Amino acid sequence: MYCLQTEAAFDSAHFLTDYYGKCENLHGHRWRVVVTIAQESLQTEGTMKDMVLDFGVFKKAVRALADSLDHTFLVEEGSLKEATVAALEDEGFSLTILPFRTTAENLARWFFDQLVAQGLPVLEVECDETPNNRAFYRE
Repeated sequence: MYCLQTEAAFDSAHFLTDYYGKCENLHGHRWRVVVTIAQESLQTEGTMKDMVLDFGVFKKAVRALADSLDHTFLVEEGSLKEATVAALEDEGFSLTILPFRTTAENLARWFFDQLVAQGLPVLEVECDETPNNRAFYRE
């Protein structure tokens, strides 16, 4: 099995709905995402001959997703009143509404699914919420 790995980072705020602890309050993280792709064999022709995938193509895909979440408020769909969302948007805040609770586990899965949808042979995604706390997703 041949594997490649790249990483990206982004800063964003979130809170956990229906949680009883400090994380129920709005707070931010420097998220780090590490993506591993894998294939049984290398490509046999063209510019990517003897590669799993060109690192430039791989890095661009991962970083584009991370950039889409950078310096935004990650909000679980339905967790805030519509008036609150409207007021935040009216004030010019960047919000990313996601259809899941914004945990590291779910963000790892989101990155995985987005990259697979782009045709990447994703093996695993690691999502670090802090330097000491991380989640992994693999099928």
